[in-house]
Amino acid sequence: MADRFFPNDLPPPLVSETILEEATSSQTPTPHSLTSLLSLPYTTLTSKLQAAALHFKQSVVNETWGSSGNRVKDYTLYTGVLGTAYLVFKAYQVTKNVDDLNLCLKIVKACDSASANSSYSLVMIWENGSKVILVLFANELSCSRVTFICGRAGVCALGAVIAKHVGDERLLDYYLRQFKEIELPRDLPYEVLYGRAGYLWACSFLNKHIGKDTIPSTHMRPIVDEIITSGRKLAHKGRCPLMYEWHGKKYWGAAHGLAGIMNVLMDMELKPDEVEDIKGTLRYLIKNRFSSGNYPSSEGSEYDRLVHWCHGAPGVTLTLVKAAEVFGDIEFLQAAKEAGEVVWKRGLLKRVGICHGVSGNTYVFLCLYRLTGNKEYLYRAKGFSCFLLDNAQKLIAEGKMHGGDRPYSLFEGLGGLAYTFLDMIDPQVARFPGYEL
Repeated sequence: MADRFFPNDLPPPLVSETILEEATSSQTPTPHSLTSLLSLPYTTLTSKLQAAALHFKQSVVNETWGSSGNRVKDYTLYTGVLGTAYLVFKAYQVTKNVDDLNLCLKIVKACDSASANSSYSLVMIWENGSKVILVLFANELSCSRVTFICGRAGVCALGAVIAKHVGDERLLDYYLRQFKEIELPRDLPYEVLYGRAGYLWACSFLNKHIGKDTIPSTHMRPIVDEIITSGRKLAHKGRCPLMYEWHGKKYWGAAHGLAGIMNVLMDMELKPDEVEDIKGTLRYLIKNRFSSGNYPSSEGSEYDRLVHWCHGAPGVTLTLVKAAEVFGDIEFLQAAKEAGEVVWKRGLLKRVGICHGVSGNTYVFLCLYRLTGNKEYLYRAKGFSCFLLDNAQKLIAEGKMHGGDRPYSLFEGLGGLAYTFLDMIDPQVARFPGYEL
């Protein structure tokens, strides 16, 4: 098990973050660079994180956009250049550099053209908890075109938001029309990465950033009905109120399973019985977690090794925090804290990315801090970020840390690292890309 993560030797916080900021200027600097970073006042550290993020951002742009001659082969947020656009937009939000906003729009337009004309889609399948198989499907057979993270919905949704920021009403109307013309295949699954939940998340993204009812509930409600009806049908006579399958497995996690679907449904207008089904499904997950506190990747799995956003405690934590916010139930808050402890102990993964790496696991502590105001969680997010800032490039170069199969992408590589560093600057607005609103 321990071969998947580095031992967490980060020192516990001895004082509150506020006292730490007042005290560190008089302390003698320690020779160990990671400890030195942790001892910095928060504002000083975030200046370093911002500088590193902007450096990595430029590398990501050069490798994914500049070196390709602006030709788009992979338009997705997950591994493609839409992820670069999302990162560049985040940089604009932090620095207000208009060059970043203009570059983002240029990339999105290229992704629009590529996604409208593409003939094939790449689908990721997990086997045995760790092995990834990449399968190429023709679009008429593929379900990946409709979601925010892996499809055209993400291109159109981000395009609309950027168009609003640049004040181009014509372009805004174009992207909204294109979004509303996306058709959901009949055999579409229900999960976040490639399914109905991933499309609904894009709808919620537009409603948050463009305006309420940009995508009306009458458009979303039939999709919600399909998700609820199918979940109840598969769960018939089972212990869990809702259940879903993807590629023959009943997944639990954020990317393909129950945690992700429940996370999206909590943003919808729900009937009382649907609310109870969502609560019951989350309680089922909590009750049947591993004795370690981690969560199985799928129903009946005894494979307690994955501590990722996509599978395991990190993604479930984000969903439980959402449940605590939406429902106000103390049981979901307590379960979120307990899942966060798993991430603290086993979350310094030997991978850098957002989907299954240290960058993504950092968001566990950012969301717990946002919910509770407990500065220990902010310290933990600071600890994971400092670990990356001090060690990531060296460990990747030494072959001790995986830089991602697509090492500059948002979800697997340096793009996600840079995005996380930028999100550390203001923890109150930090959100896991494509999952938290």
